[in-house]
Amino acid sequence: MPAAEAPAPTPANALELARTVLRIEAQAVSALVDRLDGSFLRAVELLLQCRGRVVVSGVGKSGHVGRKIAATMASTGTPAMFVHAAEAAHGDLGMVTRSDVLVALSYSGETSELLTIVPTLKREGTPLVAITGDAGSSLARHADVHLDVHVDKEACPLNLAPTSSTTAMLALGDALAVACLDARGFGLADFARSHPGGALGRRLLTKVEDVMATGEDIPSVPATASVMEAIREISRKRLGMTAVLEADGRVAGIFTDGDLRRLLERGTSVRDLRVAEVMTRNPLTIDPGALAAEAAQLIESTRKNQLLVIDEGGRLVGALHAHDLTAARVL
Repeated sequence: MPAAEAPAPTPANALELARTVLRIEAQAVSALVDRLDGSFLRAVELLLQCRGRVVVSGVGKSGHVGRKIAATMASTGTPAMFVHAAEAAHGDLGMVTRSDVLVALSYSGETSELLTIVPTLKREGTPLVAITGDAGSSLARHADVHLDVHVDKEACPLNLAPTSSTTAMLALGDALAVACLDARGFGLADFARSHPGGALGRRLLTKVEDVMATGEDIPSVPATASVMEAIREISRKRLGMTAVLEADGRVAGIFTDGDLRRLLERGTSVRDLRVAEVMTRNPLTIDPGALAAEAAQLIESTRKNQLLVIDEGGRLVGALHAHDLTAARVL
């Protein structure tokens, strides 16, 4: 006989079930807080002392969680990789050395694929951290350190599908990674180096000097120049402004397209004006060694489009337009 069709969920039932799932999973994670003890500290110590890599292993849902834990560790200063336990039993165990630490994930603690490779690891002297839901399991008993992620029930209504148990595993893995991050003094610059292709990496690694206009591309005129000369310089350099310089190269001010429009709106004749008479004094400036993200914040907060880049002596060394930051994918 064909299976009966499942009844369509009502919005009220679906929402209540979703809320129940989230409550159960939140409680599972919250229960870990009071369960952390010296075993967690010993696990962190093993990871910090590891001269090789932290090798995370598991199968099924625990394996998926393990991949994420390994990725989080690798991106936060703890060299790590994932090895599937079944593949390890068929040759990939050669990736694991006595200099490594194995973190084995199995809620039951009786996963046959993991138990198959444990004797070899013990002979090699590879430290083993087991994350299970049963302190009396085979994997927990063979481990150098056991971390308990027992949950009272799964969030699945059938209490079968790994849900709250895998959430607890994932949260504990994050706790291990962050504890190691803090102990290593892993900072923003370190994080950026491991994420050079991401938006955060660009924001943290790109400096003003990497994206600013330099040399002949910097629009500038002397303070003695006429407004017409300043307009021609703006047109040539296409940054919508020109710096106005004292004789010694220090910045006296800036003259922008906006300054010109405001003069014309007032009906001011610009032909006989000197740029020093109408320039904006005390313009926005930034150091060439500053992060481009700082320049972006300054441009956004002041609603300006240009920045002058000056050295410690106040001399012009570059120019920056909002378009440069957009092109560098910082703004």
